[in-house]
Amino acid sequence: MVTLTLPTQLCAQDGDSRKLLEQGNSELRNGNLDAAAQTFSRLTEMDPKFAGGFFNLGLVRIRQGKWEEAITVLQKCIQLDPKLRGAHLFLGIADYRSNHYANAATQLKHEIDLSPNNADALMWLGVVELVGNDVENAVASLDKAARIAPDNVDILYHRGRAHMLLSKKSYEHMYEVAPQSWRIHQVLAQSFVEQERFEEAVRECRLAIESQPAEPGLHEQLGDIYWKQNQLESAETEFQNELKIDADSVSAYYKLGTISLERSKPEAAEQILRKVLAVSPESIEGHYQMGRAEAQLGKYEDAINSFSFVKANAVRADKEILRQSYYQLSQLYRRTQNPEESKKAMQVFLSMKQESDAQAASKLQDKMKRSEGEGKEN
Repeated sequence: MVTLTLPTQLCAQDGDSRKLLEQGNSELRNGNLDAAAQTFSRLTEMDPKFAGGFFNLGLVRIRQGKWEEAITVLQKCIQLDPKLRGAHLFLGIADYRSNHYANAATQLKHEIDLSPNNADALMWLGVVELVGNDVENAVASLDKAARIAPDNVDILYHRGRAHMLLSKKSYEHMYEVAPQSWRIHQVLAQSFVEQERFEEAVRECRLAIESQPAEPGLHEQLGDIYWKQNQLESAETEFQNELKIDADSVSAYYKLGTISLERSKPEAAEQILRKVLAVSPESIEGHYQMGRAEAQLGKYEDAINSFSFVKANAVRADKEILRQSYYQLSQLYRRTQNPEESKKAMQVFLSMKQESDAQAASKLQDKMKRSEGEGKEN
């Protein structure tokens, strides 16, 4: 969950110590942990005031899973150099692994004081806070870590877990303070949708609407549930009901326009989607659905412009929408007697489809391997 690296500022003073430091670093990099431990132990005996020797020995003990030994040597390291970057972080990790959660939090906070933008320290602090059921502070720590390292998978995992726990905690408190609230039905509807128990979700959502018929969002939520069940007429009705309550709901307009397309009403869809794009002219999804409506109406040049907007904003576009836009462009260029552009668009579509199919096959293979592994364990 964190890469064990040797800080560049560690530098032994005399020649013999430097040789041991270099030897131990080489052994550590090569994964020869026992040899590295012996070398760094000799270094600490030869140069007992050199914090780096204790630091590196602590890293080896962490790699070996010898947590208490790691704690002892890292504490000595910090006594020698309280401001050594990384020492408090790894001591905090060792304390956490030894179930010394209060000590771990203290050390990780020291590290953050020294390095406020240390994403690893913030992540580990969030992990420790979750163990202590301090969910709110864990969310804050992990949110900050994610801002610093937005693509770190470990941070994303723990952050997602923290937010789920915070959501659960919030809902549980809601049940305690207002067990008869219509919000309870709304939350239950969301829960049933996640479990794909759609009939029960519809029932709970309708109970919420009966209690609060003018509450914005409820009819849209019910429309979403019907849409998941492919009950398009009922979904359309609920999105229309939502707009009677909240005439400025862009999401409800977008969904109503898309449903109109699915129900072969391109004229209605075009009018509705114009309202979406008037409010959100940079909407990728809005231009994509508008292109579909224009294509169905035979407005090929307009449709080409709409799908070209998606292509021009490929960085922001959902991959499926982008891929389908290239397919639509290939068909539209063919209809407008532009075979060269049609061929180019089709080539991009096929390339993206091939990539998508390969990813899907890889995921399926991984899933099958996991299932086989679980079967062997059972």
